[in-house]
Amino acid sequence: MSQNHYVKRVAASASLVVCALLFMQTGQPQGPQVGTDYSTWRDVMIQGADVCIIACVSLLLVSTYKLFFSPMELLKTLEDVGYIREDGRSKARTANDVRRRRTTGDLPPVYPNGWYRVLDSHMLEGGEVRDVTMVGVKLVVFRGEDEKAYVLDAYCPHLGANLAVGGRVVGNCIECPFHGWQFRGNDGKCERIPYAEKDFAKVDVWPSCEVNSQILVWFHCDGEDPQWIVPEQDEITRGEWVYRGRTEHFVSAHIEEIPENAADLSHLTHLHTPGIVSGVDLRYTNNTTWQFVRHGWKAQWAPESFPNNHCSQMLVKHSLYLFGRHWPVLDLHIVARQVGPGVVFLKFDHSFLGRGVIMQCVTPVEPLLQCVSHTIFYQSNIPALVPKFLLKGESIQFERDVMIWNNKKYISKPLLVKEDSAIQKHRRWYSQFYSENSPRLQYQRNTLDF
Repeated sequence: MSQNHYVKRVAASASLVVCALLFMQTGQPQGPQVGTDYSTWRDVMIQGADVCIIACVSLLLVSTYKLFFSPMELLKTLEDVGYIREDGRSKARTANDVRRRRTTGDLPPVYPNGWYRVLDSHMLEGGEVRDVTMVGVKLVVFRGEDEKAYVLDAYCPHLGANLAVGGRVVGNCIECPFHGWQFRGNDGKCERIPYAEKDFAKVDVWPSCEVNSQILVWFHCDGEDPQWIVPEQDEITRGEWVYRGRTEHFVSAHIEEIPENAADLSHLTHLHTPGIVSGVDLRYTNNTTWQFVRHGWKAQWAPESFPNNHCSQMLVKHSLYLFGRHWPVLDLHIVARQVGPGVVFLKFDHSFLGRGVIMQCVTPVEPLLQCVSHTIFYQSNIPALVPKFLLKGESIQFERDVMIWNNKKYISKPLLVKEDSAIQKHRRWYSQFYSENSPRLQYQRNTLDF
């Protein structure tokens, strides 16, 4: 549940309490004495005011607790970020129009081979079932009696019911809501058909793993087994770094364009120099009102060598300038390590702000729709306000990129200057995640509705 939603529920509950107490005070007759009406109502109003004060204080305490101690969850829909509304159109209509009319360009294959996050571990409790879409395929994700997470094709081979919609967990099986057929999570074989003896049916199982408090699924266009593992962050496993929140955005772009930003070093000094206080709308980020806050960036990108050819690293030094003055004490050093096409670890290390990691996961939902999550784990002894501020700052900077991605055309042979050489190196490095049979975009939809 998001922080705002939680606070609204608390406020509504407090209002109900106030109304109930006032009703209890006024609902009982106080006798026939007319002269006592004024004093009775005065007492009721005083008590009602006391209840309102208590409710407001309680709401303030809850809000303060949420701000300083609980994780932040900021979840955006596709139409929320990166589009400019005109002529009174709704956000959804604007997003639909831009996606439908935009020139896509000569795209690479749309689904690279690799590991992709589908859920955070805390989003799937024991016996729970979730409906997930990845690489254009419907999947059912469930946690069995053994506490393991299993991922299968969502559609029952019997008559096509979606196992994730109404299906339930029985032991380590998923039971179809239509006819009760049960499929094992580990191999997809049918365990039981309530009204028949034969159990020859089978559902495809997707290779999956649960690491760093995330559930990831392996995709390969040729059905090959996983070719590398997602590295475990020991600090998360040992509980030294704790969950402090996540953001989620949907980006209308080719998946390769998102990690390519790591090699596009020159865009940092143009797009991300304005302070985060100037917001995400690119029409106003350079407004003179906010120029007293500026960000400084120094970065370099390079692929790793064998046996970690599937990894690359971006080293970033971030500086903050207030009223033109550099504040070295706030310098932040970040190591961004990409593992495969869809997972990036952004590690922070600061003398007094502490240590932690933001895991950026890009999951292709359909050919030109990516779900991008940023999940932060941070030192447990550092106040939650610190990592939440870092995550919010990352979200603002990321949404500036989203405004570019949602409206741009992919250019397969870009016009580059020598200072852009890392972009071409990144494309060559990234090409290893495509195979001869990797799926390509065959058509563009005429209508897109959200």
